[in-house]
Amino acid sequence: MSKKAWVVSIDMGYGHQRAAYALKSIACENRIITANNYKGIPQKDKDLWRQSRSFYEFISRFKNVPFIGDYAFAIYDNFQRIVNFYPKRDLSDINIVQKSIYSLLKKNWGRHLVKKLSRENIPLITTFFNVAFMAEYFNYPNEIFCVVCDTDISRGWAPLDPRQTRIKYFASTIRAKERLELYGIKKENIFLTGFPLPEKNIGPKDKILKEDLKNRLVNLDTEKKYYKKYKSLIDSELGKLPKKSDHPLTILYSVGGAGAQSEIGVQMVEALKDKLEAGEVRIILSAGVRPTVRDYFEETVSNIKNVEIIYEKNFRTYFETFNNALRKTDILWTKPSELSFYAMLAIPIIIAPEIGSQEKFNKRWIEKSGFGVEQKDPLHINDWLFDSINRGYLAEMAMNGFMKGERNGLKNIKKIIKSCSGS
Repeated sequence: MSKKAWVVSIDMGYGHQRAAYALKSIACENRIITANNYKGIPQKDKDLWRQSRSFYEFISRFKNVPFIGDYAFAIYDNFQRIVNFYPKRDLSDINIVQKSIYSLLKKNWGRHLVKKLSRENIPLITTFFNVAFMAEYFNYPNEIFCVVCDTDISRGWAPLDPRQTRIKYFASTIRAKERLELYGIKKENIFLTGFPLPEKNIGPKDKILKEDLKNRLVNLDTEKKYYKKYKSLIDSELGKLPKKSDHPLTILYSVGGAGAQSEIGVQMVEALKDKLEAGEVRIILSAGVRPTVRDYFEETVSNIKNVEIIYEKNFRTYFETFNNALRKTDILWTKPSELSFYAMLAIPIIIAPEIGSQEKFNKRWIEKSGFGVEQKDPLHINDWLFDSINRGYLAEMAMNGFMKGERNGLKNIKKIIKSCSGS
């Protein structure tokens, strides 16, 4: 039996919640604690969380306003920007982010949550750095772990005094690990685990993932150009491919937590209308838990055949529905958020425009790893997308994710938690 831990997230965007959801099998009481909206949260704490969430969502959507949107977002993003990695140097100096966070901790922000969780002497895993800072500041009695949710991270992820901290990090990538070291975190407090991905999409010994990939490759390599070149590799890793996929070519377009970029999904559907009506293509539009995004999709494209809209009222049900949909998905189209790591489920990524400094680095990681490619004009998707499929480019990206990606993040985290002292 897996050792249990408190799993704590926040519901600002999907990234922190998605990582936490993957950890639900080791969550104490089989639930994810939401730090900004748990039962009994003091009103003062709730108000502080709400203010930061509202501003984040506003500025993410405001970015789309011509001229002033980009300027306003650039000012905001400067506070969380990731500086150049080279030359390697000491990056441990504190900045305004740490100062503002710790000034709130001094006013007891988060104290109630930490004391509430301290009744159980078990490890605490959080997917948001502020919660880790709270746990350390208010003397949480057991181990404190922080899951890194991006491929590279800003100084904001490290606490005020990184060299003395007892917070331990589950690093998603080698670069994230190295970055934490530059921020002053001791090497023994950093574990290179990979990002926690949904178990049901992988299966024992990758059995589920391999079966899904075989059907996916058939749709992504229609001229068999990739297969002819790498037949021996595919046969040895996956076995014989089916003559026909068990589903039509399927694109899943995922809207971010702030609801920005919904229009890209609509443009794609309109451009592919003929192929959708003919049953050659299927599109899934993921509205997440935002009814306004769902309504927008329903009002614009719900009358077109072979278009499905994913929407749920809560994160838990949404992630379950989303992960199930991925099994019959051939292409994931999304901004380079935490979903960048889902390329390691052997699904190629079409990269929508990034929002924020960390997504710029996620995009770079996807492209350098050969897991995806930047989107071109959605209105011309009939040209550029199908050229990529006919030439086997997307099939190659899917196999790159399968061969090179670290998809055992959850398994690695479970091993570390199991070895923790305390009970």
